[in-house]
Amino acid sequence: IRSQDIKKIPSIGGQADLVQYLTVLPGFVSTGDQGGQIFVRGGSPVQNKVLLDGMIVYNPFHSIGLFSVFDTDVIGSAEVYTGGFNAQYGGRISSVMDITTRDGNKRKMSGRAGVNPFGAKVLLEGPLKKLNERGGGISYILSFKNSYLDRSSTAIYPYVNNGDGLPFQYRDLYGKISMGGSTGSKLNLFGFSFNDAVTKYQALSNLSWTNNGMGGNFVVAPSGSTMLINGNFAYSKYNCLLKEETNPDRSTGISSFNFGLDFKYAQQDNVLNYGVDVVGFATEFNTFNPLGLKVEEENNMTEL
Repeated sequence: IRSQDIKKIPSIGGQADLVQYLTVLPGFVSTGDQGGQIFVRGGSPVQNKVLLDGMIVYNPFHSIGLFSVFDTDVIGSAEVYTGGFNAQYGGRISSVMDITTRDGNKRKMSGRAGVNPFGAKVLLEGPLKKLNERGGGISYILSFKNSYLDRSSTAIYPYVNNGDGLPFQYRDLYGKISMGGSTGSKLNLFGFSFNDAVTKYQALSNLSWTNNGMGGNFVVAPSGSTMLINGNFAYSKYNCLLKEETNPDRSTGISSFNFGLDFKYAQQDNVLNYGVDVVGFATEFNTFNPLGLKVEEENNMTEL
């Protein structure tokens, strides 16, 4: 899937989004509940693996289920597999969504802004070191999205929620720096912060979740060799918090790191791909039983 393909689909509020493209594919169903999710061919949402530049993203969809955390103007390509995916992917059985962002403009400064009834966004990109004759250069790209549905909905939907509008909010920030060498080698560094909130959830509580992370990926093309080396490293943390008026706060979250090396060796018409992937994650769960006693559970696991 390319960003051009996503923009061809009629979109909610005029804002093209990956999740709206996925729902026109066979076997994909989206929900608009708190924490909108994608169900693929009957599997549960936790059976879908979503990768952003090699980093695992644990909740890539916003609460109202109409938008994802990914800015369409930043997406370079997205590969979506529904079962039967290659050995390089693991840990899920329903689907894999491998999303790659594009590099910033290495020749000139540019930007884009957009407004719709649900929110607004701004994108900036440009060179930190302009592209030279040998192909090297450094660029950046920065994307910011913010919703104001909780405010605009009071005018658009005055009959909803006793005139208080829709209680959904989200804010997305993504940045990336790309460094290229003259031999074809490349290094990308990126970071993100995705935030959602549902205020007055069921009129009694506030529900919010955050997804923050940083990482990088690289390509090494040794001079005079037919081998190509790809690598990625990342750390991300997802946390969900429920605040109630009459009960203590409850939370659940997952933090993880992942590291991978992929080798591609070409010999005449034959290509051999091999590599290693390491994923380590820790989960936390905090709640209270009917007697008011705190219940905690923590788990750690590493996959190779």
